[in-house]
Amino acid sequence: MDSRIEELYNDYRRGKVGRREFLRKMAIFTGGTAAALSILPSLKNNYARAAINPKDESDIHAEFITYPGATGDVRALLARPNVEKKLPAVIVIHENRGLQPHIQDVTKRMAKEGFLALGPDALSPLGGTPPDDVDKARSLLRELDRDETVKNFVAAVKYLDTHPLSTGKVGCTGFCWGGGITNQVAVNAPELDAAVPYYGSQPAVEDVPKIKASIMAHYAGNDERINSGIEAFEEAMKKASIDYQIFIYEGAYHAFNNDTNPDRYNKEAAELAWERTIAFFKEKLKI
Repeated sequence: MDSRIEELYNDYRRGKVGRREFLRKMAIFTGGTAAALSILPSLKNNYARAAINPKDESDIHAEFITYPGATGDVRALLARPNVEKKLPAVIVIHENRGLQPHIQDVTKRMAKEGFLALGPDALSPLGGTPPDDVDKARSLLRELDRDETVKNFVAAVKYLDTHPLSTGKVGCTGFCWGGGITNQVAVNAPELDAAVPYYGSQPAVEDVPKIKASIMAHYAGNDERINSGIEAFEEAMKKASIDYQIFIYEGAYHAFNNDTNPDRYNKEAAELAWERTIAFFKEKLKI
């Protein structure tokens, strides 16, 4: 496929190009509006199926379950290693495109590291993440009530805290939109033990003292909008005597952990952040 089309579609997915401008340029690249519309489904499908899944999943068990949330049952991927013992638990919160294959993969990776991992679908109240339609998922996410959404993820903490396969130690990590929600879970769930937001919007300064969890925050060096809140967040954590660490990955861009997005993925930053994240969870959750 023409690399210009792939680049344009990536810009459209990230919101850098509106739908009207996207279709106009697509028509130019493909020779007409009809041709542009005819290949759009394949672009959506290619992205949705692009997750880099673990090559061997024989050492883990993964299944979709539901747990009780504030808005009703929340659908989630639950993954765990094949061991006969209780495990510390980690919630994995997706980006602003719903529970896509990439985040399902991250949830499985977390299980491979020795955790009971739960990847909830924030779009459960609206019927769940649409398969093979990233654009619709992003649009639906804007319809969610933020307070109710946070409560659904706080409910995930309670679900894992008492799960028969859990030690009762619970952590939370999230990416982009999910990084911001991870910070909100830390504010609203005093039983949370550890939180690792990736390039997520920071909580209000006045809410920071409510955090009881240890925090490890990862940021991209080239992410001006998100990074503008780091200084106030750090100062508030210092004043509240919160156990925290902040890492900034110079040269990396927002979404640097997403290995299905070649124009944003930064292998060096992603691998270092993941190594730090796993070590942090193993320490704080007593694995």
